[in-house]
Amino acid sequence: MGEQRHFELMKTKSRTVSAKTQARRLIDKLPASASWDDVMQQIYVRQKIETGLADLNAGRRHSHASIKREFGVA
Repeated sequence: MGEQRHFELMKTKSRTVSAKTQARRLIDKLPASASWDDVMQQIYVRQKIETGLADLNAGRRHSHASIKREFGVA
């Protein structure tokens, strides 16, 4: 399954699947040699993606131009 397709499936399922179940799925996809840091990184990235998607759905977004102005590269 392509990475984009996998993300789309997880995104649609996230509304009905508990965070605990999602965390287990993320962990199950890691190799047996994964460290605690690997586990935490996967959960952290997933949390940030979910937060960003919620912001977008709530209309909280910034244009590319406004970000460039904020960082002084406009």
